[in-house]
Amino acid sequence: MIVVKVGGAAGIGYDTLCDDVQSLREQGEQVVIVHGGSDETTRLAEQLGHEPQFLTSPSGHTSRRTDAEMIEIFQTACCGRVNKRIVRQLQERGVNGIGLSGLDGGLWRGRRKKAIRAIEDGVTRVVRDDYTGTVDEVNDGLVRMMLDAGLTPVLSPPGLSRDAEPINVDADRAAARTAAALGAETLVILSNVPGLLREFPDESSLISELARTDLDTALEVAEGRMKKKVLAAQEAIEADVPRVILADARAEEPVARALRGEGTVIS
Repeated sequence: MIVVKVGGAAGIGYDTLCDDVQSLREQGEQVVIVHGGSDETTRLAEQLGHEPQFLTSPSGHTSRRTDAEMIEIFQTACCGRVNKRIVRQLQERGVNGIGLSGLDGGLWRGRRKKAIRAIEDGVTRVVRDDYTGTVDEVNDGLVRMMLDAGLTPVLSPPGLSRDAEPINVDADRAAARTAAALGAETLVILSNVPGLLREFPDESSLISELARTDLDTALEVAEGRMKKKVLAAQEAIEADVPRVILADARAEEPVARALRGEGTVIS
């Protein structure tokens, strides 16, 4: 089984991903797709006049400021636009895709953060009215039931809090949790760069291989959103997923190339 997480950044299309999934399914491989929706969420928020904001934690991780209005926009963008776009493209290829959010069937359950520390103009402040959270439990039985029925699950944030609230969960880390819960052989994380770059944005500085023991150092090298991807890779490896590959969603055959070792391979 392969779990493929595809990013939601600008410039990432889903045609080549869906072509690859079609080929893998024809070979009898089970595939689970997890996606984000950052660019679509930003675009929709701007259309609705709700200016997007982002928070940077003291450790350097960046996340979307998700107030009560933004969580509604986030759900609409991820579940209503991106998720159904991928499902439709799979169906066009004869792949029986089925789209679910982390809310459906309690797929991704976790806790809503009561407070978030953020750095603003060099000062640490505490944000308390945010709908951000973590995935602590995966309803793997639900996903396995879909796989056993010959379906290809396409999974999307948000997750579900203990109080049955929608929460903005990081899709990379949700994918890591999902891969671990399903006992996946490989987690492929696709984004708009070739993998982890030693000197961002120089794509020729790609780090092609990382050992488990190198991941703490890799977190120091990673820039921007790549920090979350390396953190997700670390969580997956520590949960006994044998292999994680950070690879390029912009390439032809992005999943097939990743499985051939193109990108940053962590094992």
